[in-house]
Amino acid sequence: MSRAVFAIPGDMHRRTGGFIYEARLLRTLNQIGVPTAHLELPAGFPDPTDAEMEATFAALAAVPADTPVILDGFVSGTIDPRGLARISAPLIAMVHHPLGLEAGLPPERAAFLKRNEAAALRHFAHILVPSAETARLLADEFGADPARITVAPPGFDRPVLDPRPAEPPLILSVGLLAPRKGHDVLIEALSRLTDIPWQAEIVGKAHERSTAEDLRHQVAARDLVGRVRFSGELDDNALAARFNAATIFALATRYEGYGMVLSEAMLYGLPIVSCDTGAVPGTVGDAAHLVPRDDPDAFADALRTLLEVPSEAERLAARARSRAAMLPSWTDTARIAARAISSLGPGLP
Repeated sequence: MSRAVFAIPGDMHRRTGGFIYEARLLRTLNQIGVPTAHLELPAGFPDPTDAEMEATFAALAAVPADTPVILDGFVSGTIDPRGLARISAPLIAMVHHPLGLEAGLPPERAAFLKRNEAAALRHFAHILVPSAETARLLADEFGADPARITVAPPGFDRPVLDPRPAEPPLILSVGLLAPRKGHDVLIEALSRLTDIPWQAEIVGKAHERSTAEDLRHQVAARDLVGRVRFSGELDDNALAARFNAATIFALATRYEGYGMVLSEAMLYGLPIVSCDTGAVPGTVGDAAHLVPRDDPDAFADALRTLLEVPSEAERLAARARSRAAMLPSWTDTARIAARAISSLGPGLP
């Protein structure tokens, strides 16, 4: 018999940070003795149809009143707050980052998402977040009670390290081809470095076709075809090979609620260039050069330093290795989540 339910919209095995986190947490909760059922909700979130919204309420209303439900952030952020009274089970929101902070949203859509998420969260018994920065943001700007927020940082497996640095040096970026990831800023920065040797690879599937097309047009317009390539989504082995081949990890992100890929880069001992935004400083600490977001000149300067000053690159790489050694395991993460579940349901470990 399940002691908790994890409700996730659509295919939970999608290869984005949030879904990777949720699928792994679900699996590990069961492994540590907290039987947790998977409830697949309609796939339309965060843009559900009326029918999908109604189906979601019906599915959640069917969960027994003594069984806590962890609700994926796409759902907890866009669910109609007016319908939450129909649900008797205690609800736990899994908020990776507030949806209204996604880059590229029309202002009216961003404003709606912020209002809706704030209203919905008032109905939740508890909130799980991946970082202290997300906890602070929900308390300060969304009115969430800090006493009801638990920080459960993602866990990490230790990879097989087999460094085989590519030549010329490989600048690796990993993230959805979406405006928030700032790949356009990275490309602009790279266009300022054509006088020195490097190659760049951007790994990630297209979130929207228009964004992917814009990025490819930008590469062509900046005369970077042949130096910048898009690899799409890679499986675990292929991605590990790219990390092992890289010299620098670069993510010109506009916002992160944690930034799991940054920790993955640290596990491979890579120096990092990223942006001073959201939870990024707390994730990478002193293992990165952080620059203001949307500043390609500063991003280019940081990349140039690491390409031209080996001692600085090695200093950051050493800091990355040191911070990576302190990253939690998925068992650590699941135990934190289990304590939140236990506070709402009887008889849990």
